[in-house]
Amino acid sequence: MIQIKKISAEETYPIRLEVLRENIPLPYKFNGDFDENTFHIGAYRNKKLIAVSSYMKAENKNFRGKQYQLRGMATLVESQGTGAGKLMLQAAFSILTKMNIDILWCNARVIAVDFYKKQGLETLGELFEIPLVGAHYVMFKKLK
Repeated sequence: MIQIKKISAEETYPIRLEVLRENIPLPYKFNGDFDENTFHIGAYRNKKLIAVSSYMKAENKNFRGKQYQLRGMATLVESQGTGAGKLMLQAAFSILTKMNIDILWCNARVIAVDFYKKQGLETLGELFEIPLVGAHYVMFKKLK
């Protein structure tokens, strides 16, 4: 069984580093990790942290209303496909809805687009490149 709970920014770092930054010389500590409006969610299986995601108040000019950005969503390779990501997003949707947030958006790697679509996010605009990381789409979900 997977358990979802809020975690600290520091707890996200090992999984971000392993999954998102392996052999990529970019920071795994993000600006905004410690902002008062930021929160982080972790998924645990057998008391082991297997997935992380971070939610930061951030504006994207393509959207109106109160916005949050999903950043650093990552699941350990051996735990991918277990539903951890889906459960983290469901928890985040609930939290953000209670906060009266209008839009959750992210820069989604191409390999994650289908996963996000299954969770109700839509793509916006054209494919774009993030240097050293690869091709991405802006994706979003209207929360109200």
